[in-house]
Amino acid sequence: ERYISTMKLAVAFTTVLASLVGSTTNTVSAFSIAPAAFTTTSSSLRSSSIGSSRSTQLFDSSSDGFADIALGISESAASLRGKIVVVKYGGNAMTSPELALGFCQDVAALQNLGIRVVVVHGGGPQISSMLDQVGVECTWEGGMRVSSEEVVDVAEMVLCGSVNKKISAGITSAGGHAIGLSGRDDSLLQCTKQINKDGLDLGFVGQVETVNTDLLHKLLDIGITPVVSPIGTGIGEETNVAYNVNADVAAGRIAGELQASRALFLTDIAGVLDKDMKLIEELNIEQVNALIEDETISGGMIPKVSYATDAVKLGVEFAFITDGRVPHALLNEIIGTGGGGTRVGL
Repeated sequence: ERYISTMKLAVAFTTVLASLVGSTTNTVSAFSIAPAAFTTTSSSLRSSSIGSSRSTQLFDSSSDGFADIALGISESAASLRGKIVVVKYGGNAMTSPELALGFCQDVAALQNLGIRVVVVHGGGPQISSMLDQVGVECTWEGGMRVSSEEVVDVAEMVLCGSVNKKISAGITSAGGHAIGLSGRDDSLLQCTKQINKDGLDLGFVGQVETVNTDLLHKLLDIGITPVVSPIGTGIGEETNVAYNVNADVAAGRIAGELQASRALFLTDIAGVLDKDMKLIEELNIEQVNALIEDETISGGMIPKVSYATDAVKLGVEFAFITDGRVPHALLNEIIGTGGGGTRVGL
């Protein structure tokens, strides 16, 4: 409860700070994000050490807790202002209404501080649910969904339809500016057919060859967060072919091509775990490869760490595999004290 109160304070403060520093992307009221944080009753404030028990004002100058948070946020925000953060969004962070609201508030808050955010979303559970409803079967290989033409049709319908638009609308409702895109729009994600490491045919699973970074930069330059659905397009004579792209793959490649400062992969576990199920807080590329080799890292975690390391190789400063089940995990990782999880670097 104290953590949630603290993060509400952080969300609120980032919005006020943005209005004071004159962020070009902040065209909404400074109090449009998490207004409840400013009108919290004294009883709820007393549940946290932050705030005065004698006042309902959130920004009490006598609060050392607030001052510490404010100083940390301003320092982090200044260091990342104008830089790009790419976030892979999925799992519980997307399916839980409370976590989804917090994520959209986080994106809007970062955007209002002048941090350029790109969201790449998944939607595996939603795809699986729709496949069951329409009676289309699929299998998995190495953490990747084998995608027949029918599977891709369903994936495109789900990801590029309701899922994508719900996220972009949520960010806008939270006070940010976002536009939903498919990887097929303006050839954003240009793909070839992917064959897995064992030579198995994965169907219409795409290997991203080229990212239309010009499109993304143009949107970021006018203060808009691109929300990217990972359905790619073919190249040359296959421009009308749709490819299903793993969202972790797409996010890592986009981050690398944009030379992002940070790449975050929100997941449903604490981060990369060792064989004793204990969190590994930091890894370099050599260590990641060794952990995949001895199967400490397996299944759906393989794409996350593999494309996190690829992003780092392409110039991303740090990639984070972060616990998306934690409220406001994005904001805490970027400008807070860290959202837990595993940091991957060179």
